[in-house]
Amino acid sequence: MATEKTIKSAFESMMFVWGEPLDPKIAAEAFGIDKNEAKKYFEDLLQEYAEAQRGVRIREIAGKYQFVTAEENFDYIRAICTPIRNRRLSQAALEVLAIVAYKQPVTKNEIDNIRGIKSDRVLEGLLQKELIEVKGRSEAIGRPILYGTTEVFLSHFDLETIKQLPLIDDLEDSFNAEPPRSVDEMRQTTLAL
Repeated sequence: MATEKTIKSAFESMMFVWGEPLDPKIAAEAFGIDKNEAKKYFEDLLQEYAEAQRGVRIREIAGKYQFVTAEENFDYIRAICTPIRNRRLSQAALEVLAIVAYKQPVTKNEIDNIRGIKSDRVLEGLLQKELIEVKGRSEAIGRPILYGTTEVFLSHFDLETIKQLPLIDDLEDSFNAEPPRSVDEMRQTTLAL
């Protein structure tokens, strides 16, 4: 027969893996013990976690048990889980994004030639942010990947279609040789035209 320590340890693991509130009856079956005995172990664990003031607690929900985060940690959890929508793009990212937007579909080699520097990492970052995507392959030698903008790009810049991008001549006048420093700044400039 399993010890109390073993049973409690297993119940912790079960709650962690189960995800939803765990019925003591299901946990009891794993050890061949009575549901009421299992419920007592869960109650003991609930009390131990509360007394230890850990960041993870156990909560009873309709006679079932589940791991939850400590209520007092809500602000800290929200700080890391809330997506940051206004992340600034680097100068390199803005350059590559502009090239892709205006020349799409465009290959990495074409982007590199326009910028005069390799753009591998910048392209990876823009792909991860879902501002650009792979549109296919070129018919050129080696069949390089073609990149284009996404619906996320259009949404960020309040555009319905890529045809609504301002003309390059208009942008040059608007920026006065000072490029935007963030997506929001680029959006404001674009909307002002």
